[in-house]
Amino acid sequence: MRLGVLDVGSNTVHLLVVDAHPGARPLPAYSHKTDLRLAELMDPDGRLGEQGTARLVETVAEALEVAEDKGVEDLLPFATSALREAPNGEDVLARVRRETGVDLQVLTGADEARLTFLAVRRWFGWSSGRLLVLDIGGGSLEVAAGIDEEPDAAVSLPLGAGRLTRAWLHGDPPGGDEVRVLRKHVRTEIARTVAEFSRLGRPDHVVATSKTFKQLARIAGAPASSEGPYIKRVLTRASLAEWLPRLAVMSSDERAALPGVSEGRASQLVAGAVVADAALDLLNVQQLEICPWALREGIILRRLDWMAGH
Repeated sequence: MRLGVLDVGSNTVHLLVVDAHPGARPLPAYSHKTDLRLAELMDPDGRLGEQGTARLVETVAEALEVAEDKGVEDLLPFATSALREAPNGEDVLARVRRETGVDLQVLTGADEARLTFLAVRRWFGWSSGRLLVLDIGGGSLEVAAGIDEEPDAAVSLPLGAGRLTRAWLHGDPPGGDEVRVLRKHVRTEIARTVAEFSRLGRPDHVVATSKTFKQLARIAGAPASSEGPYIKRVLTRASLAEWLPRLAVMSSDERAALPGVSEGRASQLVAGAVVADAALDLLNVQQLEICPWALREGIILRRLDWMAGH
């Protein structure tokens, strides 16, 4: 059957269409992405105003039309941290439902971590042993670890690249003091969770998903996405530590000229690199591998599992 996942994130609204059935690998059929930048449309108090809500409704309606054009049989719509934390999130969801018929399910941070972990486990399989999975989104950082398909520990921290850029980095390039203050904040937040993961023992395989990690790996020399999903892509702590100070003194335009960096994400890359560097250091990770599957695939796999049981 043809499934569609509609992902309303802090940066983009992404419709992924896949051909899937229980027991088979979901095959991507079509991708439709809109850079809505929902988090940037929020008022200072975190509410989504009239303009932002109208744009969200319009974007969801457009994605629904594309899904219908592509023959999607079952649409799985969800939203992450931007709407999860908006004080008027329920009102926004109700309006989206009323005007488009799409019922966006708001995932908790722990749900995000668990579903991403499931996708990574299925991609790499049981032979990868104990997994540690990191994901930096626009609004949050998810960390999960475990030996099975359900992680033994999963946390979500408000350390997304977009969120931190808006709150802490105001110059282009940001000032050295801004980066130092951000670094301290990020490390304090991550350090609080380290014991939860270290008690599980050393992971056999450390994996990262998300655009931020993919871009950092690409800058550090990993193969381009055009070479396909099965090429091994790694990011080392040493290369990240080398690149972070270089990224911090570049303008957004200079970062956008780097291999694999999109113009829309270039402004967030310094904050993302600060989070990645802190996570690898505090969790004592020397090298990680990039996984092409993440949250959207986790949602598809969970749905297929449910179908197989009914």
